[in-house]
Amino acid sequence: MHLLDITTGEPFTAAMARAGGITQHQLDHLSSTGQVTQPFHGVYVATATPDSTGLRARAAALVLPAHAVVCDLSAASLHGIDLFSLAELDRVPDLDSVSIEHHTSSRRQGVFGGKRTLLPDEVMDLEGVRVTTPIRTACDIARLLGRLRAIAALDAFRRSYAITEADLRAMLPRFARQRGVVQLRELVPLSTDLADSQPESWVRLLIHDEGLPMPAPQVSVLLDEWGWVRMENAYEHLRIAIEYDGAEFHTTAGHREHDELRRAALDRAGWTVLVLRKEDLSAQARSTWLRRLAREIQAREANPRIKRRYSRGADRASYRRRWRG
Repeated sequence: MHLLDITTGEPFTAAMARAGGITQHQLDHLSSTGQVTQPFHGVYVATATPDSTGLRARAAALVLPAHAVVCDLSAASLHGIDLFSLAELDRVPDLDSVSIEHHTSSRRQGVFGGKRTLLPDEVMDLEGVRVTTPIRTACDIARLLGRLRAIAALDAFRRSYAITEADLRAMLPRFARQRGVVQLRELVPLSTDLADSQPESWVRLLIHDEGLPMPAPQVSVLLDEWGWVRMENAYEHLRIAIEYDGAEFHTTAGHREHDELRRAALDRAGWTVLVLRKEDLSAQARSTWLRRLAREIQAREANPRIKRRYSRGADRASYRRRWRG
């Protein structure tokens, strides 16, 4: 018997490992020492293998029933968009799939099964695996999951796959009377293809849900002493910006110094910059900076003759009614 060569970079299951001469004890050791990782429950691959859409698809094919279609967060992952929460990243994710064409839902361990009606143009082949198309995946996540993940999905798919608001609107009739269509219908006009990260999308929606005008994404202004400065979310006419400092790009001394100098230049130019971090997004903490933002907006809207129309969903009272009485 030839020992399974895990260094090839091909995904394998525990059954394949046993057939290749690797015992469960050895497999557990490889996993605990970080030599192999699990892209999905029940599937292993050498940790050194570069991540790719093809790799994820081949891994999914090992545990996916032949009649099933990868959907939701797993489909997003196969399309190169990771929307898993921090809590979900602490464990091996199940594979989201749905059965179509009158087949029963999968009950295999590690596969989160279900049933869903999909039109032929909503399913595609990706490296030999059937998966919901990018626009169908975005719509499903936006109607079936929480609001923050929903807006992040719409923004990310619009940015990565050049999906327009008109494209999303054209999908709405397909979900008539289905679960989550009201949320999807509300969030489509609030989505953008300019957001660079999930936190940027979250911040915009939190501001909107507070009844405040939604800031514009990726605003660039020219400062005399600095040059062009781009801000994640901003009200250019009010000179107010809201920026999120994530751990990935804002932890080194060099990044912090650059941000401090840049924001000091904005301050001298009359800008107010609200800087948010991970802890500011919690339900308890967000009320503090949202109240401050409301005060800043009120203080800077000095000319009552200037009337503006703000983006808001059907579920919120208008900004002027809420904040001006």
